[in-house]
Amino acid sequence: MEPIYLDHAATTPMHPAVIEKMSETMKEIYGNPSSIHQFGRRARAILDENRRYIAGTIGADEKELYFTSGGTEADNLALIGVALANQKKGKHIITTKIEHHANLHAAEHLESLGFELTYLPVSEAGYVTPADVEKHLRDETILVSIMMINNEVGAIQPIKEIAELLKDHQAYLHTDAVQAYGLIKINVKALGIDLMSASAHKLNGPKGVGFLYAGQEIKFNALQHGGNQERLKRPGTESLPGIVGMRTAIQQIEADNYKNFNQYKSYRDLFYQELKQSDIDFTVNGVFDELAPTILNLSFANTKVEPMLMSLDLEGIAVSSGSACTAGSIEPSHVLTAMYGADHPRTSNSIRFSFGSTNNEKQVIDAASRVIKVVKRLAGK
Repeated sequence: MEPIYLDHAATTPMHPAVIEKMSETMKEIYGNPSSIHQFGRRARAILDENRRYIAGTIGADEKELYFTSGGTEADNLALIGVALANQKKGKHIITTKIEHHANLHAAEHLESLGFELTYLPVSEAGYVTPADVEKHLRDETILVSIMMINNEVGAIQPIKEIAELLKDHQAYLHTDAVQAYGLIKINVKALGIDLMSASAHKLNGPKGVGFLYAGQEIKFNALQHGGNQERLKRPGTESLPGIVGMRTAIQQIEADNYKNFNQYKSYRDLFYQELKQSDIDFTVNGVFDELAPTILNLSFANTKVEPMLMSLDLEGIAVSSGSACTAGSIEPSHVLTAMYGADHPRTSNSIRFSFGSTNNEKQVIDAASRVIKVVKRLAGK
């Protein structure tokens, strides 16, 4: 029985070109980019060239890109770094109830330091409304942080409309674009985004590397202390092979003009239609036609998450009940709780299927067949 990977929202396999380029870099470019000798200068030239390219993919200047260890560090640097640097202007921050835990736990830490956090609600479809942002905006608000695509249900948030609200306000707009970067074209200037987090391992790049975009006028503090790397905002020797790998991964996507969007959407749509043609009882969490093409979160009546995950794993289907950071937890999804309420059955019977580069049509049909079999057995049909 072929194992089928439907958990691309958690992580993705590295593209063969990424592995090849990283291996070449590790073998040939071993100098420290901060060293002044020829080995260091060669590494620095490659680092700078990769920074320019990656910054260009989001319409940013190379001086606005800070390499991190991934999305979590980038989120922390954005929230905590901005809060600490701007607290004289106010200590109020707005975020949402459906953010990734990298954001929510950073927000909780800020509360412990005396900052006031407003956690916006979402609709049953998983959306924040610009009207809610406007309602809670204050003169002393210094930051609004709202993710671009939710990692559990795939809801795409109205970032541009929210940016318009903040155009004449002191508050910066940060977006966690970990699920969006590499899937949709992003221009931070056109969208009005001040800060943006991204991670390489969600777009067939390596784990352990990501970036924070921060406009040149943005004030934020470093969270670590050490060397002078990343313009004093993120000390520590840069992971050059990882950065090269991230550039190579996004380069494949850019060269194909983001055709992965429609490809993954076709897999998701096919999977959904296969389930619809069966007699199992399920409901989409969110509005199907408005979701990101990689993610399909389904509620299965008369089932529970834990036996469902174990049964699907035994059938060779790799899925998740939510974000990878909470995998294995029996706690109800905080995203689904925000959408439907704490005691709603969907918080404990929903599974996230996420599609990507390892899939093909035959595999998706096979996966749907196995899912149908498991659901029927667990639901007592």
